[in-house]
Amino acid sequence: MSKSSSALSGVFAPVVTPFKSDLSVDADLFVRHSRWLLSQGAGLAIFGTNSEANSLTVAERKQLLDRLISEGLAPARMLPGTGCCALDDTVALTRHAVDAGCAGVLMLPPFYYKGVSDDGLYKYYAEVIARVDSPKLKLYLYHIPAFTGVPITLTLIERLIRDFPETVVGIKDSSGDWDNVAAMLKAFPGFAIFPASESFLSRARPLGAAGCISATANINPAGISKLCADWDKDNGAQLQQQADAVRQTFQKYPMIAALKFATAHYSDNPVWENVRPPLSGLNAQHKLQLLDELKQIGFGMPGLAG
Repeated sequence: MSKSSSALSGVFAPVVTPFKSDLSVDADLFVRHSRWLLSQGAGLAIFGTNSEANSLTVAERKQLLDRLISEGLAPARMLPGTGCCALDDTVALTRHAVDAGCAGVLMLPPFYYKGVSDDGLYKYYAEVIARVDSPKLKLYLYHIPAFTGVPITLTLIERLIRDFPETVVGIKDSSGDWDNVAAMLKAFPGFAIFPASESFLSRARPLGAAGCISATANINPAGISKLCADWDKDNGAQLQQQADAVRQTFQKYPMIAALKFATAHYSDNPVWENVRPPLSGLNAQHKLQLLDELKQIGFGMPGLAG
């Protein structure tokens, strides 16, 4: 199998979404953070899990994507999440992203019903592809069974690649299971496979991984991008160790709340701490602990403030 000439590579951040005190989206701040991520070497996997995407409406996602593009941010480095439980919502978001010129879409399976068959999931993806009906569609599957309860199996991937080789071009594996990542890399050479953790990069890149789509790319985009590019250089082991230290610090806490608190702290903008219910922000003790741990590893977010 040869990799699609348009398959993406590198590091993408599931961009955290800022909310005002009334819980409406702060579009200005969203643009500012996205611009900073791009300047640090990361692409934009907007509307991912850590974007609180499933707390956003279809209209909000469309409006935010339009706003990014109207502000001059390149859709060629955008991979918006478009997977919803309702087929028509997925089609609408996917068609909108394709029409906007996005490089691809990252598509969750429909996740409310559990225990569904590979046949059912195949029909869902096939129906989306048929309804969008565009040769420009580049679809990246999104495997995150801990959240969805709906795994994307190797058998399903094989079938989709076989029947839609120019459309289904990659996957994000958020299983956290190295054996599953390795099995995908072995089974589907040339398929654009993105582990969800930079901690796998030094093992995954030699096997053909395209990069990673990582929550902590929101706060460490330059470090992870450097690791993704230079994993095989003399300083590769050091880059991996540094990225791991940041990742391990943040994953001790509720990830979205921790990412938003750090962004608020290093940008000196408390608006970033807001999350939409049912999520909650970090408590006071966790805030102090996280800042102390970040200080110990010499962490910073250069260029974010202002």
